[in-house]
Amino acid sequence: MKKSGYVAFDLGAESGRAMLATLSKDRLELQEAHRFLNLPQRLPSGWHWDLTGLWGNIVSGLRLAGQLADRSGVKLESVGVDTWGVDFGLIAASDELLGLPYCYRDPRNMPAMRSTRKTIGDEKLYEATGIHPMPFNTIFQLVAQLRSEPAVINHAKKLLFMPDLLHFFLSGEAVNEATIASTSQLVDPRTGKWHKSLVRSLKLPTAMLGKIVPAGTPIGTLLPEVAKDAGLERLRVIVPGSHDTASAVAAVPVDEATVARGDWAYLSSGTWSLMGAEIDKPLLSNAARKASFTNERGVGGKIRLLKNIAGLWLVQECRRDLARLGQELDYATLTRMAEEAQPLRTLVDPDHAPFMSPGDMLAKINAFAKATNQPQPQTPGQYVRCCLESLSMAYRRVLTLLEEVLDRRISVLHIVGGGGRNDLLNRMTADAVGRRVIVGPYEATAVGNALTQAIGSGQVRDLAHLRAIVRKSFDPVVVEPHANPELEQTYRRYLALLGK
Repeated sequence: MKKSGYVAFDLGAESGRAMLATLSKDRLELQEAHRFLNLPQRLPSGWHWDLTGLWGNIVSGLRLAGQLADRSGVKLESVGVDTWGVDFGLIAASDELLGLPYCYRDPRNMPAMRSTRKTIGDEKLYEATGIHPMPFNTIFQLVAQLRSEPAVINHAKKLLFMPDLLHFFLSGEAVNEATIASTSQLVDPRTGKWHKSLVRSLKLPTAMLGKIVPAGTPIGTLLPEVAKDAGLERLRVIVPGSHDTASAVAAVPVDEATVARGDWAYLSSGTWSLMGAEIDKPLLSNAARKASFTNERGVGGKIRLLKNIAGLWLVQECRRDLARLGQELDYATLTRMAEEAQPLRTLVDPDHAPFMSPGDMLAKINAFAKATNQPQPQTPGQYVRCCLESLSMAYRRVLTLLEEVLDRRISVLHIVGGGGRNDLLNRMTADAVGRRVIVGPYEATAVGNALTQAIGSGQVRDLAHLRAIVRKSFDPVVVEPHANPELEQTYRRYLALLGK
């Protein structure tokens, strides 16, 4: 009998890939079938995603995954897509796309957020949604769209988040998967359903809000023309944890005893860092709101209580800036140069508002250093070390806040995702938080995506079984913390930069 294969598309805010996941005897193997760039493009209307380019790579990835499966003796079962959160496309009654989806970093979102918060109030908004307000949240993007071009909103019959949109292109079925919908700040965290009274209060239409389905739901099969273009049979489409962090958290290799104790936290490390805990019901306390924690849906009906941190976006933007200035350096070289640079020299707040928008990261870091009376970085290694050390301090701050709102101690931090390949940042993080750090799997998002599809196909029972397969399939890297008295002084300096 052939092994079962799942095609997991994992699209990040810098690149995407098609992974062939092979499941046999409770072991999972991953093979990369296709990798491609995914970068927003500036158009006269603002920053947009290159959706037609993405779709072309989805079809190419399907074709290449099918060919890889044939060579490997694997029977393909299904396909599913995960992406970053909040961004969406709007579909008319004719099924026509109403414009290219905006990128969450578009500057039009900030004024919309300010006015919405002023109108509704932060406490009421948090109580209604359990989501910390950030400029890129879908709710503010929709308000911005209503202001800039109301005809687009008024003609929309379906709001589909980026993975929902790609599932629609694959199958012709339009649904909203629960984990991605929960990033929007449009969902009631208690029920998991649309908060339609909130939507109406912003003069936004509710008819475009469709059926919300849980991760692992089969929604259809490949459209005949898609199957033909990809050279495949009509493969099933099963929605995974369509928010990439939801799939990554599902693949954290914790056992049932650790889950029962609740003394673990996760850090999904990539372009964004998302640190938090998995809980059974939303936490909507005033302390959670003041600490800026967000409640999002997870695989298996769990709640992901988490906080967004800028993440390796800072390093990515430094690299792009250096390339623009004529220094083409890969990430491995930049990390080595950072390791050789003077430690604890310059710190920044990773969530400093100017860092959120693309471009001129080196100048922005210099401006922050100058404004806070710190030495400005001079070399690529100093810039990258500044970013990594600042992230490790941010992780300590968020872990401390997480323990406070949960009223319990976290004993171990699990790092999953591609950022876990940065051994220097892992060591910095373990030392900064003073806890054991367990790293892996690096491809947690693709792993969680594929195994959630396997839940939908009946080959995996539930979240506990999924995690048992992860533990059996991948060997983690354990990083023990080392005491460094100088770090305590550095952390106090970091808190002073935040005004804490």
